[in-house]
Amino acid sequence: MKRYIIYSVTFCGAVLFAAVMLRPADGETLARPLPAPAFTHTDAGDWLNSAPLTWKDLRGKVVLVDFWTFECWNCYRSFPWLRDMEARLEPEGLQVIGVHTPEFEREKVKTSIEAKIREFMLHHPVMIDNDLSYWHAMGNRYWPAYYIVDKQGRVRAVFYGETHRGDRQAKQIEATIRDLLQES
Repeated sequence: MKRYIIYSVTFCGAVLFAAVMLRPADGETLARPLPAPAFTHTDAGDWLNSAPLTWKDLRGKVVLVDFWTFECWNCYRSFPWLRDMEARLEPEGLQVIGVHTPEFEREKVKTSIEAKIREFMLHHPVMIDNDLSYWHAMGNRYWPAYYIVDKQGRVRAVFYGETHRGDRQAKQIEATIRDLLQES
């Protein structure tokens, strides 16, 4: 029995270590950019403010993928910053894509998501990820989470958590986006 407990603790420790070490650190610019996974929802009913998009449609743009859910305080308190940055950088080639990934069953109701999009004044495309398939494809674990994708469709940086205009994280995200907008 003792041996079983030791093996179990060792295994759990190894899994926890791998999970922590393999996920990108907050604000990390990835040394080896990875291709962004294809959007997992292609039905028009799973997209709001846009027809379904693909990475091919977005080639040539820098994309900020925002994972959020409407009952997440940190998410909706970040929207004023996100809307402001989007308005300033969209003319330069930034595209924001929201991915609404619910935590609770009640957040899966499309009419509720639509109402919250209006309330939060979000005008960018939003993919409804009720089955968490894109959440898992991206390896995400947090709300809000911001994945910055370059003009070739590669994830170049990841940021997590509530963000406000002028704070350290907002400055890092915007600097990363501006750098990527300058790339050919």
